[in-house]
Amino acid sequence: MSQAEAVARTPRPLWSLGLLRSEIVMTFRRWRTLALLAVLAGVPVLVGVAVRIETGGGGPDGGGGEGGPAFLSQVTHNGLFLVFASLAVTLPFFLPMSVGVIAGDSLAGEAHGGTLRYLLVAPAGRLRLLLVKYATTLTFCLVSTLVVALSALATGALLFPLGEVTLLSGTSVSFGEGLLRALAIAAAVAVSLTGMAAIGLFVSTLTTSGIAAMATTVGLLITVQILDTLPQLHALQPYLFPHYWLSFADLLRDPVYWDQLEKNLGLQALYAVVFGSAAWARFTTRDITA
Repeated sequence: MSQAEAVARTPRPLWSLGLLRSEIVMTFRRWRTLALLAVLAGVPVLVGVAVRIETGGGGPDGGGGEGGPAFLSQVTHNGLFLVFASLAVTLPFFLPMSVGVIAGDSLAGEAHGGTLRYLLVAPAGRLRLLLVKYATTLTFCLVSTLVVALSALATGALLFPLGEVTLLSGTSVSFGEGLLRALAIAAAVAVSLTGMAAIGLFVSTLTTSGIAAMATTVGLLITVQILDTLPQLHALQPYLFPHYWLSFADLLRDPVYWDQLEKNLGLQALYAVVFGSAAWARFTTRDITA
């Protein structure tokens, strides 16, 4: 073997960004990904228009109705609250469902399309490929959350007044600080989806059918969401990955309540480690035939 061939066969380090960049570009060029982002961007528009129609343009007595997220009653007074309301609306189902679709299809879709085997022939290695797939899904978590937040901010600015933000604790802060808190909330929501991403990645290693992996991941999401609402399972619920998802509301208090935010971060890290390890154990021992 020549020296050039030996160098060509040498696996690239895990931190090389070439494969990650290629995977991210390919993922966000797919029509399915663009359609998911378009739907997510449309939710804040629908919520904002519905509130605008119901309140007749807002006013001191406009509240957005008795139901819905706690932030909805504040939207007519300050359009920035549409960001918080939209994230509260999309987080229980729309955002995690989208993440489940991307994560579930990450490896199973490659296997179904016959490209997984060719990816592993290249000097990427299974562990590196698995890390790249998970990092790409995490990128989608962040991008999808920002899409919801930016769409809500634009819609809120068009339909409602902007100004000082009255926090849940009653303290008023400047609009600039409100924007910073909105950015922190978007980051907290994106972090909340990391456990779901790891579960989807693990499911994706179990099958060669992308549709089956996506359906299973979304089905697990719905099942766990139902379990989290049953009072008979109150002892189990703090260990379910969506239990602390809405803890981001504590970032709108002064001072910030960190207890549930920290519990959510720890729980998502636990799910990421457990299901990430399970995905690694399955994928590195799996016989790739497609």
